This record gives sequence, C-alpha cells and structure tokens, in this order.
Amino acid sequence: MVAKIKQYTSDVVKEMKKVSWPSKAQLKESTIVVIATTLVITGFVKVIDIGMELVVNVIF
Repeated sequence: MVAKIKQYTSDVVKEMKKVSWPSKAQLKESTIVVIATTLVITGFVKVIDIGMELVVNVIF
C-alpha cells in the first residue's frame, strides 16, 4: 500500500512538471475575461427575469 502511494506521488510530481503554467499577466487577463463574462450573463439573466415577471404579472 505504501509503495503504491509513493508511486502515485512520484507520478503526480512528474506530471506537474509537464504542466504549462500561465504567466501572471495571462492569469490576470483570463480572470478579467471570466469576471466580465459573468457580469454580462448575470445582467442578461436579470433582464430576462424582470421581463418574465412583468409578463406573469400581466397574465395574473
């Protein structure tokens, strides 16, 4: 069991060395894109929600 855990840990370390990590600038840019996209989609959903609420209020 201990040998399997050591092998697994060794394999994880080897694979993590192969990972291409983003630079600080790339990470910042991606974060801004995700936040902006989230805000736009949230705004869109809110507008649809308000519209549906108005329709339901007119019907009932």
